[in-house]
Amino acid sequence: MATKPPTTDIDESRLHVTRPKKVAVGVPAVLHALQIANEQMGVTRSIRTLMQVNQKDGFDCPGCAWPEEDKRHIAEFCENGAKAVAEEATVRRVGPDFFATHSMEDLRGHDDWWLGQQGRLTQPMILDEGATHYRPISWDDALGEIAASLRGLDDPDEAVFYTSGRTSNEAAFLYQLLVRGLGTNNLPDCSNMCHESSGSALTETIGIGKGTVSIEDIHEADLLIVAGQNPGTNHPRMLSALEKAKARGATIVAINPLPEAGLLRFENPQTPKGVILGGTKLADQFVQIRLGGDQALFQAIGKHLLEVEEREGGVLDRAFIDTHTVGFDEYVDEMSRVAWSELETATGVSEASLRHVAETVRTSKATIVCWAMGLTQHKHSVPTLRDVVNVLLLQGNIGRAGAGVCPVRGHSNVQGDRTMGIYEKPSEAFLEALDREFSFTAPREHGYDTVEAIRAMRDGKVRVFLGMGGNFVSATPDTRVVEDGMSRCDLTVHVSTKLNRSHVVTGRRAIILPTLGRTDRDARAGGEQRVTVEDSMGAVHASRGRLEPPSSDMLSEVAIIARLCALVFADAATGVSPRNAAPAHDGDVDRDQVERTAAEEASGPDPAGVEAAANIPRADWAALEGDYSLVRAHIERVIPGFDDYEKRIAKGRTFFLPNGPRDGRRFATASGRAHFTANPLEYPRIPEGRLLLQTLRSHDQYNTTIYGKDDRYRGIHDGRRVVLVNAEDIAALGFADGDIVDLVSEWPRTDGSLEERRAEAFRIVEYRTPRGNAAAYYPETNVLVPLDSTADVSGTPTSKSVIVRLERPAAS
Repeated sequence: MATKPPTTDIDESRLHVTRPKKVAVGVPAVLHALQIANEQMGVTRSIRTLMQVNQKDGFDCPGCAWPEEDKRHIAEFCENGAKAVAEEATVRRVGPDFFATHSMEDLRGHDDWWLGQQGRLTQPMILDEGATHYRPISWDDALGEIAASLRGLDDPDEAVFYTSGRTSNEAAFLYQLLVRGLGTNNLPDCSNMCHESSGSALTETIGIGKGTVSIEDIHEADLLIVAGQNPGTNHPRMLSALEKAKARGATIVAINPLPEAGLLRFENPQTPKGVILGGTKLADQFVQIRLGGDQALFQAIGKHLLEVEEREGGVLDRAFIDTHTVGFDEYVDEMSRVAWSELETATGVSEASLRHVAETVRTSKATIVCWAMGLTQHKHSVPTLRDVVNVLLLQGNIGRAGAGVCPVRGHSNVQGDRTMGIYEKPSEAFLEALDREFSFTAPREHGYDTVEAIRAMRDGKVRVFLGMGGNFVSATPDTRVVEDGMSRCDLTVHVSTKLNRSHVVTGRRAIILPTLGRTDRDARAGGEQRVTVEDSMGAVHASRGRLEPPSSDMLSEVAIIARLCALVFADAATGVSPRNAAPAHDGDVDRDQVERTAAEEASGPDPAGVEAAANIPRADWAALEGDYSLVRAHIERVIPGFDDYEKRIAKGRTFFLPNGPRDGRRFATASGRAHFTANPLEYPRIPEGRLLLQTLRSHDQYNTTIYGKDDRYRGIHDGRRVVLVNAEDIAALGFADGDIVDLVSEWPRTDGSLEERRAEAFRIVEYRTPRGNAAAYYPETNVLVPLDSTADVSGTPTSKSVIVRLERPAAS
């Protein structure tokens, strides 16, 4: 049966370390997943719920975005997927009694694991200014308070609207419509912190900010390069696809600073080979690269291919290059200038080993490169990913079977959110379609991304913060700056399924709106509803929960947003505009005059004229709340690729959105071709006596949700405050394995001095990391990531390259 939530935080004094594992999944993974499911849901509920995960008539896993094959297993989930489902489908509850018992001071003192373990939120709660406890509030009053705050802004840019990747297509589409109807593009989202670098590089080079492969391509690839990614923890179902590719003869090259069990050997618990015969060795080559050295590695591959082509010929796909690309000569010139000695220094890998990897690429008939945060969270991430594309273009590995780019997204609908318009820099084509559909003029001025939103909150420019899912405070960099910025807001609102840090670090007033999760049955006026999501490879499918919601009056995200739209835009009949009467792209317009004109028209006899004066989106919000197919009808008319939306998701079907490079080697770039780019080599320089730190997840964690206290693949048990350091670095810095240290990050100011940030009391763990590199878990180390340390072009926080020193704690 399910167990009660913990009463205490993680006790770091119990932390102990064992040898890292060399194999992933297997029977231990099954047992661990079932243990957590039983603790959260009980046996019967666990079986009934897990059998619906990723099934055609079931719900999409709330974890990662890895796609399903058309034919489904009876158990179509992984260990971490089971944990994610258990966390959401838990029978534990956080209601008014909980908040009456726990003051804000008490809640702030607990760690992220304890907060998340308390259970599902059941009722809207409000924290009044100066209050010590949240108190219950009705749905009508809560939504009325939010709408009044939004309508009372002096400028719509005084509000920020954050989005988590678990938000459905339908909710995301309505959310961006609410925001643009209000008059701003302040739509930061989790993409800004993870794959924004991928989107920037891919849009520039191949004309689309997404991957170009399908799950079938993974199976058909001759070579799979997995770089800066740990699928054993972050996307475990990817291991099954890699295993299938291996069975068909594929070679796998793993490139990572840490040796990860999931890329060494995979024991598939759904096959006899995995359970009895020792599983499958996945990586044929493991390249242990220095943090930030990936651009150099891909430049080494490209340089080798060009050198062999010049000597022997037959390496490059000349027909593809001549027909479908531009910029080849400039790329060749750049690669001729880079020295092999510099590539060795940047990667920490010998020239012979680099050439060995490049030879594997040269002899491949079809190559896919997969990557995740290890490539996207550096200052030079965008140039790195341009060089990934360069290598693939050399051999025509875009737009043919078994080949292409594969940025592996994290949250289950993070890509769909962007497709739906959750973006601070929307395209003109999208906005024009939105204008036509809803008879208003959306703002054109770009909004805040995540880092810009934090700066604006820090500077007192944001009065209202609304988070649609996620845990903004724990997910973002420079934790203390974020917490201070949140406290400066007049009102912070979070639409959430469970308690998290963002509910206890608030503005002067705060509202929590509980919402349905993926596992919950969603019964509206139009009957039981389904939502849709887009996976990591651009495929869209439906999701429908089956469990009874945690409380009888629970609202879905779609319903919450639709009701907010109805309240915020209610004044169309009276002509009072919500600060959006002047189109942002129409030049200098006196907004006050526009609103005075609207008010004057409101007093006249012409209601049609009144409606024309108020620049707000027109829709039947109550109908959209009651029937999500009506939301999908709007999506179909606004966003290309959703034709016959309702019919195509019927009976569990999946459909692919258009993808020019994949579908027909069409590239929506300025030239109409794919772009080779010439990128000067960049890599981190580590000062003497310092380490370069990467933040990462433990195995009992998904993003900021912490399922448990272990990272069994890395041998860490019953604790999280560890820093993984090379044995030679430990000795050189004057420490020993097991010492307790503070991590102090250093960031140069413009005057040459250093800003410092401190994370206290971490145990040093001797680990097989490259010299000069270290690793520790987030969100505990997000405090070390400077707000202004961001990737060029994309603005992504550089969480994989933080300069730190180790210090012994001050004597107490």
